[in-house]
This record gives sequence, structure tokens and C-alpha cells, in this order.
Amino acid sequence: MSLEALARGQHHDPFRLLGPHLDHGRLVVRALCPWASSIELDLRRPIALRVEMTRRHPDGLFQAIVPEVSSLDGVEYRLVIHDDTGTREIDDPYRFGRSISDYDLHLFGEGNLLEAHRRLGAHPTEVGGIAGVHFAVWAPNAQRVSVIGDFNRWDGRVHPMRQLVPSGVWELFIPGLADGERYKFEVRTHAGHLLHKADPYARFFEVPPRSAAIVCRTDGYAWQDQAWMEARQAAGAWLAAPMSVYEVHLPSWRTVPEEDNRPLTYRELADHLVPYVKDLGFTHIELMPVLEHPYGGSWGYQVLGYFAPTSRLGHPHDFKYFVDRCHQAGLGVILDWVPAHFPKDAHGLARFDGTALYEHEDPRLGEHQDWGTLIFNYGRNEVRNFLLASALFWLEEYHIDGLRVDAVASMLYLDYSRREGEWIPNRYGGRENLEAVAFLQQMNTLTHARVPGSITIAEESTAWPGVSRPVHLGGLGFTYKWNMGWMHDTLKYASRDPVHRRWAQNEITFSMLYAYTENYILPYSHDEVVHGKRSMLDKMPGDTWQKAATLRALYAFMYAHPGKKLLFMGCEFGQWREWNYQTSLDWDLLAHEPHRGLVALVRELNALYRSEPALSARDYDLAGFRWIDASDVENSVIAFLRAAGDDDLLAIVCNWTPVPRHGYRIGMPRAGRWLERLNTDDPRYGGSGVMLGGGVDTEPIPAHGYPQSIALTLPPLATVILKPETGPL
Repeated sequence: MSLEALARGQHHDPFRLLGPHLDHGRLVVRALCPWASSIELDLRRPIALRVEMTRRHPDGLFQAIVPEVSSLDGVEYRLVIHDDTGTREIDDPYRFGRSISDYDLHLFGEGNLLEAHRRLGAHPTEVGGIAGVHFAVWAPNAQRVSVIGDFNRWDGRVHPMRQLVPSGVWELFIPGLADGERYKFEVRTHAGHLLHKADPYARFFEVPPRSAAIVCRTDGYAWQDQAWMEARQAAGAWLAAPMSVYEVHLPSWRTVPEEDNRPLTYRELADHLVPYVKDLGFTHIELMPVLEHPYGGSWGYQVLGYFAPTSRLGHPHDFKYFVDRCHQAGLGVILDWVPAHFPKDAHGLARFDGTALYEHEDPRLGEHQDWGTLIFNYGRNEVRNFLLASALFWLEEYHIDGLRVDAVASMLYLDYSRREGEWIPNRYGGRENLEAVAFLQQMNTLTHARVPGSITIAEESTAWPGVSRPVHLGGLGFTYKWNMGWMHDTLKYASRDPVHRRWAQNEITFSMLYAYTENYILPYSHDEVVHGKRSMLDKMPGDTWQKAATLRALYAFMYAHPGKKLLFMGCEFGQWREWNYQTSLDWDLLAHEPHRGLVALVRELNALYRSEPALSARDYDLAGFRWIDASDVENSVIAFLRAAGDDDLLAIVCNWTPVPRHGYRIGMPRAGRWLERLNTDDPRYGGSGVMLGGGVDTEPIPAHGYPQSIALTLPPLATVILKPETGPL
């Protein structure tokens, strides 16, 4: 009966029957190969002997009995298989012992096997001097799990795995396999259904829509970023440093028209994207998820390969090359990472072993109805371990400098986007997902401790307190939080007709009431230029000149406002149409104004930002900002100071109307000449040329609480940045 179950692929313990065994003092070797016409046992030790194996089952189960051998000690042999393709010799996978230790399984079970990706998945290795690939997967409720691939004709009967009870992990070493083998796991559920699942820990996949994993060594790359990595490890002053981020969706940044508009590869992006971003003066590149995902329309936010860069753009070593080139150019790399949810694709994580394994069984806990995705079960140790290992993997294996965690709000609230009766309260009756909170705190604590100098960023759209506060102070432990409120308010304000802005002054000033509650990044991200929201340039009111002028003023305001900066690709040159993930940015626009001028402004804003400590050193310190005047609603003008210290000041004045303001007086904290450091109305940026002649002198006329003031001619729809001549330059 056991042999029948084995031959039909229904036996849960193949090592009990396959491979070498002792039976009444005789060596018995069994092998399973459904398509073999015959198999010979080529015994090497303890004696040399070649015998033909007897077919014990018509589905390809063979057996040989060797009376001359009465012990398993030192037994070595190979199998000679004759089939319709010819004859080949293999080492029998079922003569090798287990590879994963009980200690590793114990750590995995308690959620602390932080390098789980080194134990689970597919790893080329040697066992007893024999080269092959070790496979391991977690499927605790499966009846049987097999490795399937080209090497066994995708037949789940051939390579059933060993179950390591009670961990739920299955493993198998298959000799003779190497890099490049395609594979999946065939899971037989307790209900008898066969599932073909991609490896959750795979390092590389076929190009979608194909879905097999590929055995791939990701070690061996010769990194050239040692100077960057050493400096990163010593870093700890991110909060006081300039940080301007260029957000990129790699496949649509630029395509190759001559080759059917294919996207640039990782290596081509290293040659083109890296110098472009470096020239513009950004400090970081943020990548929308490059983790492998089945559907391009998800933009990478519905992940299945949590340890694999997408194969659409190249090999894992190619992605390392891209990161390496970024670091050599002085650019940090931030990766969008998605632990909030995963798609339901049949080959993925969903009901992996026939049960709700990575997700919750109850859809009130386990499903995002808005997105049609499943929510991770953060209370399960092995699931939490899977995600923690993924986070550390990208920071350590790929030298990623930071993780931006997507959709944090959806993780924190049990009632996120749910009506009454569609969610289950926590044990205290509240709406907070306590297990998700604990996971995020653990993730932030681990990444900051194990990878010094790395950062984490939360996309969190609610007023959850302490997102970027340390865990030991009750916070979630993120380094930064996206300031979604600032983004919505400023875009709403800038999109208004200038004549109506006087009644909405609070939209441009309100952010300073909460600016120091978190360590904020100010994002104009991809989400703001899709789904009918229009591009950044097209959001602005008025004719083409007014649109461009308003956008220039808005960008300068962003760089002057406390908080780090983020700008989505294409926004730097004012693309007219919304972003489309299927097509390239409209690079031809750079041949025309106002697009060339906008790029020039962004370049100079980044240069100013990096050279003036007042714009970054006290981003999260109340002493770094002071209003000069936020109340001039009739003229729609605001003025404020940024400071790195008492002797390092900048004054910023924004005129949000298309009317020049002559003799506009503002109080200044220091007497003397104030130099014009930047004026968005400069003709070099496409402006009308209402300039200050290089600077302006104060007069002993009190204003805004200061004993001296300056009278300006404010340019229309412009931001002006001034610096005292006596201050550090």
C-alpha cells in the first residue's frame, strides 16, 4: 500500500521508502522515475557492483536488493536511467541526509531565523562533495510537497521532499542541478488537490507572465561601493542632512523606440538614469517596487517575489550593478517594499498549502477588498519571519540604503476601508491592528540595528501618533514619514485660480502647525499624477506661462519648507500628460520651454539645498523655522525664515498671484544687505525677469516685529530666497 501511494505521488514520507535501506540484513535501494524503461544500480562502495533494478510498480518504481551489503555505512552508488531520451547517470537524492538543523527550525518557528532566505528557497551547494541544489519550503498543512521542473518533466511524483516535523518545512537536495534550472513546488493538499506554487524565497523568476522560479546564485558579485558603504555605516545624522529623492518607475522612465519601446535594462539604466539624476543634484533615487510581481499594472505594489528583483529588466547581478553605480555616483537607493498585502495569483502565496498560510482565513481580517489582495497574518511567527528576512535581505544583499514601506495605514487599522460589520476588533475592542504594530516596530528595530545608517520611510496617510518616533518611546520606529497632508493641501492651493487663493491661505500655511510632530518627507509622488489627477504642470491654473510659473514657485516653496524632498520622475521637466506605466516619459519636451527652464530650476534648487545648511540642518527642530508673515491673505503672499543657527539664515518670500508687488515690505531679523540666492522668475528658468538686482538693503523701518525691513519688488507667481551678505556663503 505504501509503494502504491508513493508511485501515485500520495506518500507523505518518501525517505521512508526511497533511497538505501536495510531489510533483513540486506541493502535495498528504491528509485522512482515514471518514464524510465529500466534503471541500473551502479554500486561504488562498499563493493563495486552493477545490477538491474526490478520494476515494482508500473508507474516507474524500481527496486534493487544487494545481499552482499549488510550495512548502510559508506554506501555510495549512482543510478543509471534508460528512457526515451537515452541513458544518463545521476546521484540519488534519497541517499542524502537532511540539511536544515533543528536549531534553525526552532528559530524559524519562533520567528527569529532572520536569515531564513539562506535556509529556505533554492540554493546551489555541495553535499558530501556532490554538487546540486538544496530546496526547502514551508507548507505545514500539505500532504506532500515535491520539486518540479524541466529536470523531471514537471512530474511531482519524481522528487517528493522530506518533511521536517513538526516545523512544517520540507526539504530535498537534488544532485546534478545548477544555476538556471526552472522549478516550482507541487503541493498536494490534504483534500487531494495539486497546487503548483512559485518559491516564496526564490532569488529569480521567469519574465512574467511566465511564473516559474529559476535557481540563481546571487553571491559572487564584485561590489565597488566600499567607500559608500563605510560612510553609510558611520552615518547617523540623516535628519540633519539634505535629502532630495527622485522617485522612479524603472520600466517607464525611458524606453528604446527602435526595439518596440522595450524598457531599459538595469545596466542601461546605470548608464543613463544614474548620471541624469546625479546631474540634477538629487541625493537619492527611490525605486517603485522592483520586487518580482506578476502584473505590470500593479506598478510593482502586488509582490510575489519578496527576494527577487524583477527579471523584466535583467539578472539579479545586473540589479546589483545598478545599485553599485548609484553608490559610486554618490546616490543613495531607496526601495519601495510592500509588507501590507499580496495578490491572489494561483502560483503565489495565496492558500499556499491549501490553507490560509500567509494570510488570515477570515476575510474580515485577511482581504483588502479595495485592491483584491490578501493581508499578511502578522501574528504568525513564520510569516513575520518571512517579511523580516526580506527587509534585511534587500539592505544587506543588495546594499539598499532604505526601505519605503507602502500602505502602512492599511496595516495599522483593522477597519481600513471597511464598513461596520466587515472587520473584527482587537482583543481590547479597538480598531488598531496590534500584531501589525508589533511587526512594524520589530522591523524598524532590526533594520536600524543590523544595518547602521539604513533608513525606513512610512507611507502613512492618517494621524497615527509617533510613526517616526523611536520604539522605546512608544513609536513605530520609522526614520521618516511621508507628509501626505502637506502634499494634498499645497496641491489644492496651487491648483486654485489665483483670485481665489486669498480665501484659502490656510492651505499653504497649515502644515506648520504639525510640521514637528513627525520626521517628514514632502512628497510629490507618482500617486499625484495618475487616475485623472492630471500632471503637476497641468494641475496649475492659467495659461502655459502661468502654469509653469506657479509650478516653479511651488517647487521652490517645497525646498524651503521644513522636511526632506521627493519628486516623481517627469515632474522635474513638467510633463503635460499623466504618467502611464506602459510608455516612456515624454523626453522630447526638453527641446522646448517651459520644460527646459523647469529642469534648470530643479537642478539649482538641489544645488542650493545641498549648499545651504539652513534648508536642512534643523528640519525637525522648531528653531529652524520662523514665520515673518503668514497673514497677508489679500496679496496671497507668505514670508518666513529658515535657520541652521543664529548666523546662518535664509528668508523666503512667495507671491502666489500673477501680479508684481512693488515696494512690498517685510521685516528682517538682520540689518544690512540681503542677497538674492534664488528667484523662480529668473529668465533662465522661463520667468518674466522681475529680479532684485542681486540683492536689497534693509532700512530702519520696523515691520513684522523686527526693527528693520526691506522693500521688495515681488515677481509674479514666484518664490524668492534671500541670504544676508554678512552671513556664511
